[in-house]
Amino acid sequence: MVEPVQATSSNLTVIGARPIPEFDGVHDVWPRGERLRAVREAATAYKKRFTAQGQIRAVKSVDIAAAPYPVGYAFHDAVSVPTFPLISMINRMIVVQYDDWNGTARTLVFEPTVPDGSAEAPFYSNLQRLIDRIPGGNLASKLVLEYYTEPDLALAAVGLTADDVDFCTFDHLHVQDPRMILGSTEIIPGENAPRPPLFGHAQMLVHSRELATLQSLHPMQWAWYVDGGLGGVDPDKFVTFDGDIELGPGISLLWTPGHTDGNHSLLLNTPDGVWVSSENGISLDNWQPDLSKIPGVRRYHEKFGREVCPNANTLEDSLDQYDSMVKEKTLADPCKNDPRWLQILPSTELAPWKRFWPVVPTYVHGGISYGSIESGLR
Repeated sequence: MVEPVQATSSNLTVIGARPIPEFDGVHDVWPRGERLRAVREAATAYKKRFTAQGQIRAVKSVDIAAAPYPVGYAFHDAVSVPTFPLISMINRMIVVQYDDWNGTARTLVFEPTVPDGSAEAPFYSNLQRLIDRIPGGNLASKLVLEYYTEPDLALAAVGLTADDVDFCTFDHLHVQDPRMILGSTEIIPGENAPRPPLFGHAQMLVHSRELATLQSLHPMQWAWYVDGGLGGVDPDKFVTFDGDIELGPGISLLWTPGHTDGNHSLLLNTPDGVWVSSENGISLDNWQPDLSKIPGVRRYHEKFGREVCPNANTLEDSLDQYDSMVKEKTLADPCKNDPRWLQILPSTELAPWKRFWPVVPTYVHGGISYGSIESGLR
């Protein structure tokens, strides 16, 4: 079992980070209606301080791959018309450069998904076998699967090398294989030699509850994680944290539990204001169902009086996930191109492909880019 480096206050200082006190205790508030109120109030208070602290240096997203996903999961069974049962979600790797609280220039890679690793998660391996068995399975695969690049090539595309990366992180570890990113002293089945680290000496920032989940899976979680994904990984490659932390001016990792126990979201302050990246939803329709044109999603909002429509493949705690999405909505600024919509970029986003009509996103940001990514900052 991997024994991760625990991000105590002293360890946070070493990586140039610090805890966010505004959210202390909000997830313990009872009853649940009062907890939602506390989350919203804490997010409102933190936003004022967060925006006053400054902005990141630069950010650039790169599309990695599109993979299939059940429509029923995507919108909590809200879609009200017969559709093809699968849609596609596009994973985007986001490269962020910022100055930490020690004044050190840093590079963070968010969501560096390796498609070959994700394919080994039981949910996707079982889904692919099902697709292969149905008539026209090859055509179905072509409809829902598309590969654009790999994380190392995406890094090169923005002008960086592996040695430029300080940290990597995922909002949660569903369908992620840490061995593919951090390297392993063991040979992964089907390969011929131990895996080298993808990003040199970079460490993975991960919420302590999320890493603990991968270390000891519950049967209700098993299908979504790559069992054995920690085998042979150097424990010093992990830096775990609890709660909410800010990495530097203009960048924070917010604990947003519910989708998983250790889910966290990326918060960025840019020249156009605050952005959030998360997989609590797969399109802006999830966070703003009142504006959605996907059949049934707005009705879900109206029928149940819910201001969000969660991405609901796992309901480890649906109330927590709801609160977390409200936390994200409260922090995100309106979009400059269309102020009706918030600057929330799903970390895996519903593909805007006509082949899945009418289950297409009502509004799409299409990635994020500010400033100039630079090599050799350190």
